[in-house]
Amino acid sequence: MLYGRSAEQARLARLLAEACAGRSGALLLRGEAGIGKTALLDWLAGTAAAQAHGDVTGDGREVRVLRVTGVEPEADLAFGGLVQLLWPVQDRLNALPAPQAAALRAILGTGREQRGPDRFLTGLAVLTVLAELAEDGPLLCLVDDAQWLDRATAEALLFAARRLAAEGVAMVLAGRDDDGFTAPGIPELALPRLDFEDSSRLLADRGRAPALHSQIITESAGNPLALIEFDAARSDQPHQHAPLPVADRVSSAFRARIGGLPERTRLMMLTAAAEGRGDLPLLLRASELLGVDLGDLAEAERTGLMYVMDGTVTFRHPLIASATYQGAVLARRIAVHRALAEAATDPDCRARHLLAVATGPDQEAALELAAAAGRARGRTAYAAASGLFGQAARLTTDPRQRASWLAEAAALALAAGHAAQADRLAQEASELADRLAGELADGLADDPATGARVASVRAAVAFELGDRNEAAHGLLARVGNAAPNAALPEASGLLRTAAAYGWLAGDADAVRTAAARLATAAGDADPLVEGLERLCEDDAEHGLPLLTRFLEGRPDTTGPHDADDAARAIRMLALTCGLLLGDDEAAHALASAEVRRCRSQALIGQLPYTLDVLAQTHLLAGHHRDAEAAVTEAEEIARDTGMRRRLVRLGAVRARMAAIEGDARRVRELADATPPALRTGVDCALVLLDLGLGDFGSALGRLDPPPPGPDRYTWLSLSTAADQIEAAVRLGQPERAEEALRHCESWARATKAPWAQAVALRCRALIDDRPEPYAQALHLHEKGGRPFERARTELLYGEWLRRARQPNEAREMLRSALDTFERLRAEPWVRRAAAELRAAGERRVAARVPAENPIDRLTPQELQVVRLARGGSSSREIAAQLFLSRRTVEHHLYKAYPKLGVGSRRELARLDLG
Repeated sequence: MLYGRSAEQARLARLLAEACAGRSGALLLRGEAGIGKTALLDWLAGTAAAQAHGDVTGDGREVRVLRVTGVEPEADLAFGGLVQLLWPVQDRLNALPAPQAAALRAILGTGREQRGPDRFLTGLAVLTVLAELAEDGPLLCLVDDAQWLDRATAEALLFAARRLAAEGVAMVLAGRDDDGFTAPGIPELALPRLDFEDSSRLLADRGRAPALHSQIITESAGNPLALIEFDAARSDQPHQHAPLPVADRVSSAFRARIGGLPERTRLMMLTAAAEGRGDLPLLLRASELLGVDLGDLAEAERTGLMYVMDGTVTFRHPLIASATYQGAVLARRIAVHRALAEAATDPDCRARHLLAVATGPDQEAALELAAAAGRARGRTAYAAASGLFGQAARLTTDPRQRASWLAEAAALALAAGHAAQADRLAQEASELADRLAGELADGLADDPATGARVASVRAAVAFELGDRNEAAHGLLARVGNAAPNAALPEASGLLRTAAAYGWLAGDADAVRTAAARLATAAGDADPLVEGLERLCEDDAEHGLPLLTRFLEGRPDTTGPHDADDAARAIRMLALTCGLLLGDDEAAHALASAEVRRCRSQALIGQLPYTLDVLAQTHLLAGHHRDAEAAVTEAEEIARDTGMRRRLVRLGAVRARMAAIEGDARRVRELADATPPALRTGVDCALVLLDLGLGDFGSALGRLDPPPPGPDRYTWLSLSTAADQIEAAVRLGQPERAEEALRHCESWARATKAPWAQAVALRCRALIDDRPEPYAQALHLHEKGGRPFERARTELLYGEWLRRARQPNEAREMLRSALDTFERLRAEPWVRRAAAELRAAGERRVAARVPAENPIDRLTPQELQVVRLARGGSSSREIAAQLFLSRRTVEHHLYKAYPKLGVGSRRELARLDLG
């Protein structure tokens, strides 16, 4: 019987009913210790069981229930919670795609497969296995004490929970509201304390006289567990209202009850509390070493503090375990952990107990912790691995090993998305390495690999947290302090990374410095870094060919080691260079291939960047809906993976689309949400918006002077040079466009991209007020690429022809421009083209609604699913690529078919989706 929880029960019942109807959902129950979270989960599990037997309204189908409970001592045990959840259903792993099955078998220890390199693959595998289980009927997944889940399990479960849609899965998590557990994107339900009436009902049903209710209710403050415990202890321990938190007073009551038990019972309870998992065989082996046995738990069972059943030892409430452990003296706790370490057969379990035994430096414990950290890292449980390496570093007696482990802990913390923790660990490792470097007389020297790792982590943290200039200069300082001929591989890698950070930060000096030092260290110029340096000098003529050389000669990074930092950096820089070179088709092919690679290997963490580049190429090609779909997916993944900076950068693509379409409010919202250091892309969109709306003064002044250094060569800045040239001419101030024109023409000559040469010719025609460059530009536009730029050329040429009293030729140009602007829904430009057509003598120029493209009826995710299905991919293949369940894919197809006027995949294959 639950008291005062009717609203919460109704909410949970609706969630279960939705799952039974094939719709998924997730909910987080939040509240203080003892508030009744576990009781609600038990009630929901019971409701599910009753439904299967027809005892409640439902279809009588059995609801499978999976449960996992976080255990405080196991919070650092990588994937311990996931093992608990999935062990009963491991037979279903054969139905998963191979990379996902391998990931879960590696975690469960049931196969020889190696984990994939992406930590988010596990979350995708969990989603798929939950969906597979739901094929047999509704699935209820209950997660108790979520605040004590190991981080790797929590990340995987939350990743899956946010993607539940149409599988028939209900996931309910329960966590304390004061322990830092957060579940972004998951609805929350806070559990309040009971009011006086419900508290009185609870006490009355326990047989407590009404005259005593008021005092007990006052002491418990409406906390259900406190009501029960204070009532149970009433005859032995009179309570008085005290200024302690309710949970502390409940713990105090538990400690008093435990203190009255026999000493051997207390020792057995302490052993169970220290062990934490309820592993009866381990508990019995350890208790034998301590001179106690299972019979000593009888008194604890009799008083209802503990239960022993089905081979598991369980405390009635986690606060009882905490009170047992905290109430014991240190020497007794150490003795218990030593016995557990000796009795453990699992090396990770042994390492955990050795850590609890250590009271100072302990090399044996340190080595075992480092080995456990390596195993966690191999399972991509990066947060857990980071913590274990950090603990090993604090116990080791070898200072060089301490520096190395701290550096590894920092790198893993960064991989786990915890930038502040990574920075703290890297700083500690750096300070230690500096001290070691000064102890050469003792035979200690700075380890180049460790120093390079620390520098890389600190630079990445600086870049992530906003100080992009510091990222480059920190790496340059590290290389500058190295011995002239020492650690050449590390130095070269750091210098390339420094150049990339300098480029992205708009710091030309950093790029130049990196290029010079790399040429000295390697004895030959690096085409990538030298190319970036030449662009910083505004030397596109020599810089762009060097980038082409880098792309053509870059090493193959699709082999067995394609996930390491160097390979990943090369691929990311290749995508950037593809955009810089202006070959949109090649850039699109490169980005598409990289997206396919990331999907096939489930490299979820790398997808936001590649999807961002793919979205840019879609936008340049005039495929706005595809660009929106790519950006939407990238944003979802970036949120899930904690990539805050990437999430902000994605706004540039949305801003550009909104500017083309004339959505001023949306562009300004994105501008307001973008930090100044990342504003170049959005500012370029504002320039285009101003130009389209006729605010030429703002368009010309917004980026005057032009962005410094590398920012001048971003894909948006190059288009913006043409925008500013047009604004200057329309203001009657062509002299203000001289630098932009020089920059535009120089880049167009170097890139040889037809669309770029056409835009440069259009700008020259504007400045010189001559028709020949327009005609030449349109000839180049015929080779394809960037329809929006072609329409702008046609618009400007049509305006020139109208002013030159050639109305027939003008109307031909203007009609073509209007058709493209209408297809792109570029409202400001539609109005301009229509006005020019009327001025050129077109008698009927009404606002025309372009023929509806079927894809405009689809949501971004429906569009992605439909395109993949049209290409012949099965629902299971689509699910693996888009990180969805098969049921959700089929749900999207079910919704998309009527919107497209088709009824099957065969009809879909014949549909022209543009």
